Amino acid sequence: MLTDRIKELIARSRIVSFASWESSHPAATLEIFQAAEDARVYLTDEDYAQIAALSPQTSSLIPISQLLRDRVAEIVDEARSEVYTRFPHITEPGGGLYPPERAEACWRDFWHYLRPISYGIAGSQSQYTSVEGLHNMQILYQELQVPIDAMAVGLEGIKAASLRRIEPSQHAIVIPYFDHLITQLKSFTVSHE
Repeated sequence: MLTDRIKELIARSRIVSFASWESSHPAATLEIFQAAEDARVYLTDEDYAQIAALSPQTSSLIPISQLLRDRVAEIVDEARSEVYTRFPHITEPGGGLYPPERAEACWRDFWHYLRPISYGIAGSQSQYTSVEGLHNMQILYQELQVPIDAMAVGLEGIKAASLRRIEPSQHAIVIPYFDHLITQLKSFTVSHE
């Protein structure tokens, strides 16, 4: 059962911010991104069409964002496999993702990690995180004793699995979107299996 403090930290651990996008995107575009973030969902095809119409100068990467959204389940599965490979006992008693509810929360976090990355790609903005939200997430992870090293491996796995689905000629363009969040997560205090 989650304490009130943990519930509060979860609510305050919103890692996405579109504040720095205000000079490059019209307000109507930002509203679309913010609505998806508020609902904690991926952008829809309708959202992408509206973003492309409102912000054609920043919408060239939308097809990649759509691809990641459409393949999120298999991308997360591959990242999970990477965590199991690197930390084979992590879901066993004494492991950092035991009991099973902790592991399920981790896999959900992977799903949610790819979501803001997909927003950044759709908006052609590699700076998409909130300093305050990341700080709260760091505190949350510390209080819950989340194995940051395993989470970082998972996020690296998300990057690798995503790149396998993206044309090699696009890799250099999209890598910064993944590396931005990876760098933020790795700055948290490292824990162990």
